[in-house]
Amino acid sequence: MTRRSISKRVAVVTATATAVVAVGTVAAGAAVAGPGWGDGKPSKKQIAGLFDQWNGTLQTGDPEKVADLYASDAVLLPTVSNQVRADHAAIVDYFEHFLANKPVGKKIATHINVLDNNSVIDAGTYQFTLTDPETGEKSVVKARYTYAYEKRGGEWLIVNHHSSKMPEG
Repeated sequence: MTRRSISKRVAVVTATATAVVAVGTVAAGAAVAGPGWGDGKPSKKQIAGLFDQWNGTLQTGDPEKVADLYASDAVLLPTVSNQVRADHAAIVDYFEHFLANKPVGKKIATHINVLDNNSVIDAGTYQFTLTDPETGEKSVVKARYTYAYEKRGGEWLIVNHHSSKMPEG
């Protein structure tokens, strides 16, 4: 075999494997995980979609599914808790309580910085509509946020999430 034919075969195998991984990722419901994005820098639109994925996962009401969007060494500084959450169990614990209020997030302003192919920061303001589980009464919490994402093992994970209520003004 010539070098050229070997290179062509490697390219075909790589393309086929990439297609199989991309189809499997979409089928698993994690289309924004990254394999379909290629190896270059992600677009701001793709990164904005990570919040949509996170917000949609909140709607499942499953704290484990939400926590799975965070890296194993992630740090969460949550909106409605004074406790820093720095491991999977603590993040699950926060979401067990937060999800009881059926939160629905909506971004107000966003500023995305793509640092490189594997790291981005998304910062801005958002609000959550919460429903009191006892009374059904709705309230809105406005907050500032920062998400730091890293691409690990082909998947975009939250490595740092800070959210704090907007100061009264």
